[in-house]
Amino acid sequence: MPVAISVMAHNEERRIARCLASLPLGEPGYDIHVVVNGTTDRTAQIARGYDRVTVHDWEQGGKSRSWNRFVFDDPAPAGRHFVFVDGDAEVQPGSIAALVAGLDDGGVNAASAFPGNGRRVEAYREQMRREHGLFGDLYALHGDFVARMREKDIRLPNDLIGDDGLLCALAKTDLGNEDDWQDERVATVEGAAFLCDPVQLTPGDLLLQARRMRNYSLRHFQNRIVSDIMRGPGPTALPERLASLYPSYLPQFRPRRDPRLWWFDRQALALMARAAG
Repeated sequence: MPVAISVMAHNEERRIARCLASLPLGEPGYDIHVVVNGTTDRTAQIARGYDRVTVHDWEQGGKSRSWNRFVFDDPAPAGRHFVFVDGDAEVQPGSIAALVAGLDDGGVNAASAFPGNGRRVEAYREQMRREHGLFGDLYALHGDFVARMREKDIRLPNDLIGDDGLLCALAKTDLGNEDDWQDERVATVEGAAFLCDPVQLTPGDLLLQARRMRNYSLRHFQNRIVSDIMRGPGPTALPERLASLYPSYLPQFRPRRDPRLWWFDRQALALMARAAG
């Protein structure tokens, strides 16, 4: 059975070719999919120009929603293991094979690649080694783990910001609650790495970074909700949309006092209030 590689791409026409060129396009044993979601540019058109690449072009955006649709519904692809790549990442040579080998070692549900560049890259790499962390830019899930997610219908909330944090927790708990937590179920693979474009001091990039900071704040508050669920009933209690739980949580949420985060937290809480109706 092949290894399924899914490239999650939203408005990545400037970078998708570089991402695809870094994948094992001509090697046997891989099925490569590009999941284009909510895109208004030429990402899908560019991806269709590659042989042996299956393009899924969905009008509705959202990475977690698209992740669910690819893994569970469209139809669910077969795979010995599943590798997920962000469309703006450049996979370093040998990384896919290293992730697959990490899963084949046994006893792990997920294998995680390291960032290869960035201002704080060494700090992030050390934190990953210490905490068995997982970056959403490049990671792999064991085929048996995905099969059990499908069997139990454990999906990501469609409005979740960031798939990596919850998937890391699901892998470490083996689809249980936090009483079953074992860091070693996520393998950090030294031979796997990815590169991403650094933020430039251009108006467009600064605006994009501001949106990212707001999303990081939204993710912070969502993670508090998800942590409550994972400490209690476990992942079978995850809702289809986290917004359905916002009314219960918003009264206890406040912006953090850190001046670097306060304004973005306020924006995130306002978004959550609107989503709660």
